[in-house]
Amino acid sequence: MRQFVLIAHDVPTTPDFSLDDLAGGAGRLDALCRSITASFVTSHGIRDNVRTHLIVQDELTITFDGSELRRLNPDERSTAALVRKALEHREDAIGALPAEPSPGIELYRRGFEATLEAIAADGPVVQLHEDGDAVVDADGLEDPIFVLSDHHDFTAEEERVLEGAVDQRIRLGPELLHADQAITVAHHYLDTDGYERF
Repeated sequence: MRQFVLIAHDVPTTPDFSLDDLAGGAGRLDALCRSITASFVTSHGIRDNVRTHLIVQDELTITFDGSELRRLNPDERSTAALVRKALEHREDAIGALPAEPSPGIELYRRGFEATLEAIAADGPVVQLHEDGDAVVDADGLEDPIFVLSDHHDFTAEEERVLEGAVDQRIRLGPELLHADQAITVAHHYLDTDGYERF
């Protein structure tokens, strides 16, 4: 299992945004939808061994599970529609019980720290960061949990949480990448056993 944790600092916690203004009124949901899509979509299918967690303003977590996910298309608008539908069901999430708005999607009332605590036992927590060690020098990337921020840097509070949770801090190359590009490179690195198998 590969997991991606995407921090969405500006995405609204309510579904009151237009699918025609994902870059503005929806808090750069366009970029986050590209990241969600990159984590799952292949040329002719969906990666079923992936879970992606979208942390919305440190209040809600929308989890996408590739083994059950349906109707994820490789475009920002349809992915944003899935996010909006999940937010429409936020009142159905009670305590630790998630809302289940559609197959393969759950919405939890928990933020970044609680989400990391819930999934940390699944594998090593890996912060993708420009100041990290080169991925080719990384050890133990079995079942990794990659943590990425949106167009904002990690906040001081998020860095505090990461300090206590991160097993490795890595970079994927010499150039800074957008989150969706980083996800694609991370998949390629793992798919090829560190560029050893094609």
